[in-house]
Amino acid sequence: QVQLVQSGGGSVQAGGSLRLSCAVSAYTYTPGCMGWFRQVTGEEREGLAAMNIGGRRFYTESVMGRFTLSRDNAKNILYLQMDNLEPEDSAMYYCAARGWVPLLAAKFNNWGQGTQVTVSS
Repeated sequence: QVQLVQSGGGSVQAGGSLRLSCAVSAYTYTPGCMGWFRQVTGEEREGLAAMNIGGRRFYTESVMGRFTLSRDNAKNILYLQMDNLEPEDSAMYYCAARGWVPLLAAKFNNWGQGTQVTVSS
């Protein structure tokens, strides 16, 4: 069973940066995509960034150029570096694994516990 434990997040002013981390057990043997999503209460979970097993990255348009997905294979950690944050980025953020369609939440099978990001203007 793949387990994902998130850290990072918090509050920041507009224009600031945050980095989210996701420690993944069984990292080396986790098939499919890994990625980051966010959700605002009452709305659908939105795919932000994903990486397939070959290392190709996918980003949704709203975060392209501001968010960067990376991974540390030695530490089994997936990162999301978020720069130039905007108030509209405020949401609960989730990492996910074993995804079969990049950026599509319904196609991911394992989820982290979530971490809140709040961006003030």
